[in-house]
Amino acid sequence: QVQLVESGGGLVQAGDSLRLSCAASGRTFSSYSMYWLRQAPGKEREFVATINWSGDRIYYADSVKGRFTISRDNARGTVYLQMNNLKPDDTAVYYCAAKSGPPTIGTTYAYRGQGTQVTVSS
Repeated sequence: QVQLVESGGGLVQAGDSLRLSCAASGRTFSSYSMYWLRQAPGKEREFVATINWSGDRIYYADSVKGRFTISRDNARGTVYLQMNNLKPDDTAVYYCAAKSGPPTIGTTYAYRGQGTQVTVSS
């Protein structure tokens, strides 16, 4: 079992930055690929970014490429999502998720946090 707790969301203006954090506890954090997913009201959950255990395999959704950066600190059991140049379309609940195996582009996971709200005003 892995417990995930997100933090760092909030209300910002377009063009601003936010850094989300996800603290993991339970089974060995470093053995999981980690994901950020998001879900906007009335829309399906969508993939945002993923990173493998060593941090050398990273994938992003096209919609965030060049603006968002995923990273992880295995010693701290934490994964981050640095979000720059935020847009109103980035408004969503952001979820941290974990899944064993290599990182893949998708929305399936083994464990997921409760989410943190990000709201970007125009």
